[in-house]
Amino acid sequence: MASTGLPDGFAELERLVDEWLLPSMTARSQKRQASTMTEITNFYNAVKPRLPEILELLSSIPYDDALPAEEARLLGLALMLAEITTAVEWYEQPGVVDGFDPERFKLVAELS
Repeated sequence: MASTGLPDGFAELERLVDEWLLPSMTARSQKRQASTMTEITNFYNAVKPRLPEILELLSSIPYDDALPAEEARLLGLALMLAEITTAVEWYEQPGVVDGFDPERFKLVAELS
């Protein structure tokens, strides 16, 4: 991504944007599968403690307004956190225990 700017108060997370901000659920899943647990845990430890503040900020933006670019990047980091949380909290590995190969799961339509 060309810009890594996040809203005021979230500058320490900007270092994560280039690597972890991905445009789709499929890309986020592929990133989780391709990452080491150390990489996943480092991301988790950086973003998870800030989640209440992230959600508070994002919930303050009216639904009928376009999400400003900085807030959209913050939302993208929160979506990546949602993707990797089970790897940290449940499975202790990037893949889903007893899950099927994620490459078999093909979306017909995808929203960001």
